[in-house]
Amino acid sequence: MQYYIDCDGRGRQAVKSIAVLGLGKVGRLAAQLLVDSGFDVIGVDSSADPNGSSHEVAAIDVKDAKALGEILGGVDAVLSCLPYHLNIDVSNVAHAKGIHYFDLTEDVPTTNHVRELAKTSKGLMAPQCGLAPGFVGIVGADLIAKFDECRSCRMRVGALPQHPTGLMGYAFNWSPEGVVNEYLNDCEVIESGERKMVSAMEWREKIFIEGLELEAFTTSGGLGTMCETYLGKVKNLDYKTMRYPGHFDLMNFFFHELLMRQDREAAGKILVNAKPPVEEDIVYVHVAAEGMIDGKLSRKEFVNGYKPLVIAGESRTAIAWTTAGSVVSVIELVREGKLPANGFLKQEDIPLDALLSTRTGSFYTL
Repeated sequence: MQYYIDCDGRGRQAVKSIAVLGLGKVGRLAAQLLVDSGFDVIGVDSSADPNGSSHEVAAIDVKDAKALGEILGGVDAVLSCLPYHLNIDVSNVAHAKGIHYFDLTEDVPTTNHVRELAKTSKGLMAPQCGLAPGFVGIVGADLIAKFDECRSCRMRVGALPQHPTGLMGYAFNWSPEGVVNEYLNDCEVIESGERKMVSAMEWREKIFIEGLELEAFTTSGGLGTMCETYLGKVKNLDYKTMRYPGHFDLMNFFFHELLMRQDREAAGKILVNAKPPVEEDIVYVHVAAEGMIDGKLSRKEFVNGYKPLVIAGESRTAIAWTTAGSVVSVIELVREGKLPANGFLKQEDIPLDALLSTRTGSFYTL
């Protein structure tokens, strides 16, 4: 393992080579972005195909700890783009090998496990590096920092088809396991200064972006560790998912009246079969904070709609590049020594300006 020496004389583990686990749309794009940013990449997937790839590819079963350990023993870092329930085992192997660990999970128990590992880690342990949690929290923290006293920060993200059809107005461009998890697990918020858990699919509200009406409701995991960080500093803090009007009622009917919440795996299969992925999607990010600045009540907003981009000669969906772009930008910052070299990384500790200044982070400013 290589180490750099910082100006203060402390060793800092180099980040040159990285394994990307899971070569679906997000994983494949993340691997390409890392190659484009100068990293040595090995893509790992049980059905990996090296044809047309710009990096090394290994076909292994990631559930095989020995085989995975052999791969991770030869790299400086690992990025897991696997389903959330596989990440605990991956993080254990990364910790044992003393390398940096990154993932995209919104699953709270997984993050708590990674956080425990970080107490004794040689490398940086950085879960929740996707879009939400991830980029939206970085934006939220940036807005909060602009206030002398912040009374509220409301974070909203919607990954939607540009041309919706049907009553649901949706397409499953993201992992069905992740979506079902978010719709059913309890959500952490700060309300009137109190940190609490509330049910998912509650607190429905209307939001308008450039005249387009959307509805938003609570979903789990989007805040990451922000409630812990801002308790006692921000009186009201919450995260909601945005959808086209009508989606909320239909999903409540599906999960609760049809009792599909009792079989999450079957629910995911039914929903993807009914609403398969689309290429023309859009990701809306709406973050608004209010509070006092120089004695005056003020409001700051970050509102954008991100559409597909052509990257490395191929059109990439908005949800794929906004998710992969966030974690790759974070990895670039770690390489540059602008983020900690070990321990646990909170997304809200990542400076927005620094992230946007990276090669990959610049995509968010296009």
